[in-house]
Amino acid sequence: MCRTGPSPEHPDKDDASTDADFSALLEDNVEDLYESAPCGYLSTLLDGTIAKINTTLLTWLGRSREEVVGRLRFADLLTVGGKLYHETHFAPLLHMQGHISGIALEIKASDGNRIPVLVTSTVKSSSDGQPLLIRTTVFDASDRRAYETELLRSRRVAEEARKRAEADRERLQEAFAVLQHSLLPATLPSVPGMEAASHYHTASPDQLGGDFYDLFPLDGTRWGFFLGDVCGKGPQAAAVTSLTRYTLRAAALHDSDPVRALTTLNTVLHERYTGGDPRYCTAVFGVLEPQGDTINVHLASGGHPPALVLRADGRADYLPTPGGLLVGVLPTASFTPARTTLGPGDTLLLYTDGLTEARTNEGREMYGDEALRAFVAGLAPAGPHKVITALTGLLDGFGEGLDDDTALLALGVPLSQTRPGAAA
Repeated sequence: MCRTGPSPEHPDKDDASTDADFSALLEDNVEDLYESAPCGYLSTLLDGTIAKINTTLLTWLGRSREEVVGRLRFADLLTVGGKLYHETHFAPLLHMQGHISGIALEIKASDGNRIPVLVTSTVKSSSDGQPLLIRTTVFDASDRRAYETELLRSRRVAEEARKRAEADRERLQEAFAVLQHSLLPATLPSVPGMEAASHYHTASPDQLGGDFYDLFPLDGTRWGFFLGDVCGKGPQAAAVTSLTRYTLRAAALHDSDPVRALTTLNTVLHERYTGGDPRYCTAVFGVLEPQGDTINVHLASGGHPPALVLRADGRADYLPTPGGLLVGVLPTASFTPARTTLGPGDTLLLYTDGLTEARTNEGREMYGDEALRAFVAGLAPAGPHKVITALTGLLDGFGEGLDDDTALLALGVPLSQTRPGAAA
C-alpha cells in the first residue's frame, strides 16, 4: 500500500523529501563503493596511461593518486614478467576481443612486494564503435596463490611419499624374490639317462608363495624328487616350505620309501604346528630308479593333484593316487603309493593346483584337469624341456585369471639315447 501523507518516522517530511535524501545517500554510497570496493578499479587511456584509480588499489600499491594518475601506465604496475606477458599476450588479445578476464598477473607494490592478482579488462567504446578507454578490475589473489602453493606443496609431499612407497615396495619385492629363490633349487641336477625341467610362476611379487619342488640324489643310482604346496602365503608359509623341503630330504636319505617319507613329514608338521595356527601341505614324493633305457618311478601322494604321464605315442593319463590325506592335519595319516615306468619319449609331469584352478574366461570357470590332460597330450613326445616351455606359455596366457603361484616339474627319458655302458 502506498502512503500519500507524511512519513510516520518523520512526520515533518513528505515522501518527496525522503526520496531526495535517499538518492543523495545512494550517490554517496556509489562513490564510496568505487573507492573502497574489495577489489581494485582503474581506467586507462588506449595507450595504457592510468586516468582513474580507486583507493583500494592505491592502498595495495602503497602509492598516492598523484604518483599514479597521468604518470604511469598499467604495465608499469606489473612485475618484469607481467610486463612481458602484457605486451605479448594481454594487450593484443584485449585489442582483438575487446574483453579479457581472469588473467593471473603480479603487481609490484612500492616496497617491492609482489601481489598476485587476477585481472579483467574491458574496452569501452563510443556509440559508433570507436574505442575510448579501458576499464580494468583487479582482484587480490593472495589467498588463492597461498592455496595453490599449499596444494603444490601437498602434491610434492604426496609424490615424494609415493616414490618412497614405491622404493620400499621394490626393496620388499626384491627381498621376497631372493627368499623365494632360496626355497627352490637354483638349478636341477643332471641325471644320467634322464631329462628334467621346472618352472615357478609367482602370482604376485608382493607375496611369498608356498609351492615347492626338488630333485636330488639318494645314492649312486637312485634319485629323489618331490613337489607340493603349503597352505597360505607370506613369511609363515615360507617357513613351512623351508621345513618341508629339509624334512623330506633328510627323511629320504634315512628311508627313501615314498609313503614313509611323507609319514615322517606329517609327524614333523603336526607336532610343530599343533595349536591355534595349524599348518599343512599337499605333496608328491617319489624315487627314480634307472633300469636300462627306462626309469622306474615309485611315488606317493598326500592330498596332491595326480601326476600326469605323457607317453611317446601321444597318450596322456593321470597316475591315480586316491585317498591320500593332507600332510600335517592329523597325527597319523595314510598316503597312497603308485608306480609307473618311463620309456624313451615318456615324461612325468607334476604341478600344483594354481595351474588347474586358473580362471580362463569371463565366467571365471576353472581350467580343470581334463583341459590340462588334453593340452599336454598334444605335446608328446616333446620331452620335459619343451613341455615346460609350452606350459609356461599357457600360464602367461591366463593373465589375471592366474591368481595363485604354480610350480611345475617334468621328468622324462629322451626319445633316443645311448644306454649306460653301451658303446658310443
